[in-house]
Amino acid sequence: MKILVLHGPNLNLFGRREPHIYGTTTLAQINEQIAALASELQVQVETLQSNHEGALIDFLHAHIDTAAGALVNPAGLTQHGVPLHDAIKAMPFPVLEVHMSNIAAREAWRAHSIISPAVKGTIQGLGPQSYLLGLRGVVALAQAAKG
Repeated sequence: MKILVLHGPNLNLFGRREPHIYGTTTLAQINEQIAALASELQVQVETLQSNHEGALIDFLHAHIDTAAGALVNPAGLTQHGVPLHDAIKAMPFPVLEVHMSNIAAREAWRAHSIISPAVKGTIQGLGPQSYLLGLRGVVALAQAAKG
């Protein structure tokens, strides 16, 4: 079973960017934690970080017939990523939205996610644990979908 993990714009700066909000864990460390949990859950993960919405969409499209689920941290595309929203809706597998911070507790303009209506659920505000809980959740959803 293959699970996709998409990291949106500026997330390559985890560990450096606003550590008072996102902490000091780097994206490489998050991906290592995801890979370790994927091994424990006996699933394969493929990750992509891009600062370009089209690259994230292309990654979803490329795996439309081979992935069983996906985690998406849309980052700065959360409020304005209509094309990403539409791509997620087109996927035949469950997708969960994850955020390191609690977007509802930050600036008012961050509180609304255009991505949320396109996904099965959202996990936010738990730092790197958002990704790990999201992986457990999407694997469970994918297994249930298989029957």
